[in-house]
Amino acid sequence: MKTDYLGFVAGLHSQHADIAHVQVLNEHITHVFHPEWVREVLVDQADSLIRWERATEVFSVSMGQSVLVTEGAQWQRQRRMLQPGFTPKRVAAYASLMASATIDALSSLALRQPEQNVDMDALMTTMTLDVILRALFGMHQVGDSHPISEAIQTLSHSSIEEMLKPFSWPLWIPLASVRKVRHAKQTLDRVIQQHIQAQQLAARNEGHDLLNMLRQARDPERPDQGLSEQELHDQTMVMFQAGHETTATAMVWWSGLIARRPDVAKHIHNEVDTVLQGEPPTPATLQQLPWLQASLKEALRLYPPAPLLFTRRACQDVTVGPWTLPKGHLIAFTPYVIQRDARWFDSPHEFKPERFLPGAPDTPRGAWIPFGTGPRVCIGQHFAMFEMGLIGAMLMQRFSLTWPEGAPWPEGDLAVTLRPTAPMRLRLHPRP
Repeated sequence: MKTDYLGFVAGLHSQHADIAHVQVLNEHITHVFHPEWVREVLVDQADSLIRWERATEVFSVSMGQSVLVTEGAQWQRQRRMLQPGFTPKRVAAYASLMASATIDALSSLALRQPEQNVDMDALMTTMTLDVILRALFGMHQVGDSHPISEAIQTLSHSSIEEMLKPFSWPLWIPLASVRKVRHAKQTLDRVIQQHIQAQQLAARNEGHDLLNMLRQARDPERPDQGLSEQELHDQTMVMFQAGHETTATAMVWWSGLIARRPDVAKHIHNEVDTVLQGEPPTPATLQQLPWLQASLKEALRLYPPAPLLFTRRACQDVTVGPWTLPKGHLIAFTPYVIQRDARWFDSPHEFKPERFLPGAPDTPRGAWIPFGTGPRVCIGQHFAMFEMGLIGAMLMQRFSLTWPEGAPWPEGDLAVTLRPTAPMRLRLHPRP
């Protein structure tokens, strides 16, 4: 499991297509693969589950007591307060911020030589970091994004490693590995606090950015209560990390997949030219780009940025199909494996966006879950899909993407997100 977790789960699935039980020391873990049973557990019996305690303990190091980590009444209060900031209508209000960040990044590319090899990870990380800074704080001061990206990757790899250990060393322990994690956390804490304080000094109390939304958020059941300063920091931290890291990862995989399928790229080029007419996309026009939307969904199917969901613990007996899982058992869900099941997706390892085009057969509910499902579905899924669509449309307006001849397709590197093991460098050709 430690050396190749996704391969281990894929092996379980190949032997037991719907459900599989394993025991690790004194823990009983049931992997659920059948889409109907995934929903039966995560949707219908969500109140009978909590997130695996070890996972939330590990994630609290970098995410604090944020909506990603908390449980029970505390989570319900946070979710109620944050949800209004991520409705489709509210996300649409960030369109101009996202477009301006994307234009700036792509314009810098256009100033280079006519044809160039581009590190897509560096490009997407810088672009999505700029987007989240503008959406969160109403400002863009990216500078060198490398220290931030490195800090997030350090915490991501550490989180996966720590979850498979029985305990973690305190951050004050003078070990090299702990010191590296401590430095990464301090880097991100410093970035968040600098931007929170900068916004306070600028007296930006009337803006439409996410930080102002957080400051003004009130619990509908306790309208006199807002977020504490620590809660404000923690919620901002999880939005900052998840709000650009997952999107950047998804767009790196998508760009590589598009570069290897010129026929799909041609469809997207035709529709962005016809619909957008050289203008930035809007919430309305993005919905008129079916090939683009289908290609993004298919990239998320093959390479979900979060390839495994939080493992749950049953707080009481849980029904899964014909079985009953006893209270205390762990239940695991792995979108990377569930979404590559040949029963629901023909040629499951191939990039076939047409399976998500309008008029295609419906995908079974629970078979495509890159954002999870149930009450704890990703709160930022509308934000992510909108940002990915906007970046993808504007990139395809300006460039054709070519896969380097003879270059191998990279394997996935599992941290919290699933990133390519090797840099993905594509040839970008400016379009006339």
